[in-house]
Amino acid sequence: RHGEVVMRAGFFLNGFIMPRRLGRLAGSDSGVLLERDPDTVREPDIAYISAERLPLDVEVTGYYEVVPDLIVEVVSPSDSAREVMDKALMWLSFGARMVWAVNPQPRSVDVYRPDERTVTLSEDDILDGLDILPGFTCPITDLFAF
Repeated sequence: RHGEVVMRAGFFLNGFIMPRRLGRLAGSDSGVLLERDPDTVREPDIAYISAERLPLDVEVTGYYEVVPDLIVEVVSPSDSAREVMDKALMWLSFGARMVWAVNPQPRSVDVYRPDERTVTLSEDDILDGLDILPGFTCPITDLFAF
């Protein structure tokens, strides 16, 4: 289920980002280098890095060394609410501008932003790219429609 939800979220994001050449979209095999000495690398389920932060003509051969604008983490059954929140806050502390914690059970998305209260969206709501991806919307229910 986790992988299916990751792919659905990536499908909707890719369909918006790529035709507009807004930036890069990467999956969990792409690590993000957050610290050096000792090196700290994290692999979000989905990462969006705007072309402003990392121009599209720059070839990346190793880990990303730019913190993504948007992180999407799909909650696994073994993840506690505290672990999910800690992971989201970690990404924000390194400079991510928004984190979506997508929870298949219940079908919801927690939206984390720096210096803002966390917002929980239910199946009846619309996920919005806000100022990170202006114009992007996706009904929450579409992330879980199988």
